[in-house]
Amino acid sequence: MPTSKLSNIHNNLDGYNQLVQLYEEHKDDIFEKIDIEMQVWFDANLSALLGGILDKIKNDGLNDINFIYIKNDIQTILQKNGFLSFYGYPKVYDTNHTTIEYKKIKPSDTRYFNQYLEDELLNRTEFPNMSEAVHDKISESIQEMFINATIHSETEFIYTCGQFFPRDHKLNFTIVDTGIGFAKRIKKDFDMEISSSDAIKWAMVEGHTTKQNVSGGLGLALLKEFITLNKGKIQIISGDAFYELYDNSEKMQKLDGYYDGAVISMTFKTDDSKIYKFASEIEDIF
Repeated sequence: MPTSKLSNIHNNLDGYNQLVQLYEEHKDDIFEKIDIEMQVWFDANLSALLGGILDKIKNDGLNDINFIYIKNDIQTILQKNGFLSFYGYPKVYDTNHTTIEYKKIKPSDTRYFNQYLEDELLNRTEFPNMSEAVHDKISESIQEMFINATIHSETEFIYTCGQFFPRDHKLNFTIVDTGIGFAKRIKKDFDMEISSSDAIKWAMVEGHTTKQNVSGGLGLALLKEFITLNKGKIQIISGDAFYELYDNSEKMQKLDGYYDGAVISMTFKTDDSKIYKFASEIEDIF
């Protein structure tokens, strides 16, 4: 079987297309040895998506994953964040503290995810300055993404990872599930045919849910507002759709393949000197 090559993987449409293509090429394989090369560059937060894809194409252990070549600096960062520990590589200590550890979390481990979120992302010194009230709401929004993934996606694990890029003054964090995706979930619960792009739009509306007695939407309303002010970025992929909020504008593009599941990536700018507070907190001072 030909070697699958991942080359120059960034948080952009081309990077996601390469990863989704890897999934599409091997999702139906049985009793195969899947050889992978990683070249040029790999944004480490996308370990979450790569990990989810590799677990899917392992096909319950019927296929073997073999990294036949990993560029040295890519290998080092993926050893530091713990991703390659799942493939027999030793862990490397992160002396620069730029990684957010790669995790495979059971959907039932909500408390573990919440603590991981605080320790690995929100309490980092590089994270934008904010009041305790804003901090709690941002935390609640990201926790809601995890909860909704566990409720709606039928995934076995939630995959998370992040990376701090000091030179670019940005902090990336990614949450991935390997379930059925937004469109298939809506079809299953409402018997409604909907495109992947429309399904993402539907899921982003606050209050929309496929289950009763649970919060709806992806938890992005406040997070979108915060990331817009912070000049950061939100990206979502599900099915064959790629959504991006960046520079105060939204765009939807089509992927070259189809990903069964969902990916939410967030970029926070760390050179933001503002201190974020709710208007009500400022009014209370006076």
